[in-house]
Amino acid sequence: MKKFFTYASVAIVILALGIIAGWWGTKRIAEPRVTSQVILSALRDRGFLVTQSFVFNENIKITNNSESFWHDLLWGQAIKAYGIAEVNLGVDLAKLGEDDVKVEKDKVTVSVPAVEIFNSRIVGDISLENKQGILKRVFENDDGYNQAVTEMIKQAEANATTPEMLTNANQKAREEIKRLVEFIAKDKVVEVVIQENQAE
Repeated sequence: MKKFFTYASVAIVILALGIIAGWWGTKRIAEPRVTSQVILSALRDRGFLVTQSFVFNENIKITNNSESFWHDLLWGQAIKAYGIAEVNLGVDLAKLGEDDVKVEKDKVTVSVPAVEIFNSRIVGDISLENKQGILKRVFENDDGYNQAVTEMIKQAEANATTPEMLTNANQKAREEIKRLVEFIAKDKVVEVVIQENQAE
């Protein structure tokens, strides 16, 4: 009887060990393996990732005059405008290539393009003052709106892409992309490198 209980106990222990080993093996197989291709696909799927938005109050003045008093009186134009312009910067993750993601044992390194302008727009209405020469108003009437919008956006983009602004935007891009990759590769250290194809 004692031998029976001994054999039964051994059998139960072996069976339990077998069940645990099988469960552990199945669990390890079921866990998705983090590869460079997995990370690359996830990042590319994000497309253009906007990481920084700037809003500027823009005042512009455009003078289409010559050195001739009479020409300016007849054909001259002076535009003054005020408005709010928004500029969005980010990283085009669709441009990433296979060499831009490296997965090592404990670390993931992602090399991304420097930030660039995604889009720019005028927010709301603009305040516009347009003075035109006598003949221009009659024969070539131009309300000045398109010129004003173009100049305000140009000025806002210049303000958004100063070295200081680009440095801050690139840092924000690093942080956001690092967060995205850490969500995929939870057990690894993530480093994001900005490619030196544009000056920060």
